[in-house]
Amino acid sequence: MEIVLDPPRGVGPLRLGMTADEARAALQTLGRLTPTAHGELAMHLPSGLGFSVGFGVGPTHGRVNAIEVWRPGERDLVRYHDVDVFGLPAAAVVTRLRRHVDLVANEDDDGFTARGLYLALWRPFAADDDPDEEQGYFFQSVFVARPGYDDTPAEAAARLAAGDEPGY
Repeated sequence: MEIVLDPPRGVGPLRLGMTADEARAALQTLGRLTPTAHGELAMHLPSGLGFSVGFGVGPTHGRVNAIEVWRPGERDLVRYHDVDVFGLPAAAVVTRLRRHVDLVANEDDDGFTARGLYLALWRPFAADDDPDEEQGYFFQSVFVARPGYDDTPAEAAARLAAGDEPGY
């Protein structure tokens, strides 16, 4: 299966701004949904590729405001532009994505984020020189959210004052 990342619009059939019912229907186009322990909207395909959907609060209440995709156990293709974000080593992904977006290393983990689009890549630790250490050599998840998803209160106030309200 091929899933295309389309920040800041969505991931595959999932779109930021969808209602819960719309997101559920979109996920069902990929496979069978199974209930989770906490009732969140999430699924794993037989290949291991996983999806999780987050919903907004405040002005975006009840609408999809974040989508996370987890690295598959088998070979599914998840790409942004021409970059296979789970199939290439993390260092190569960063190099190639920087041709398209302003991707910055996170201060608190070994991930990278393009805040203008809100595209974030994560791995639990860096192991760029050890391909046998898959969890650190490859990214383990990718996250797409509405721009402003992680704004500080001051950034959110500035966004609202500029008329750039969080939206879809």
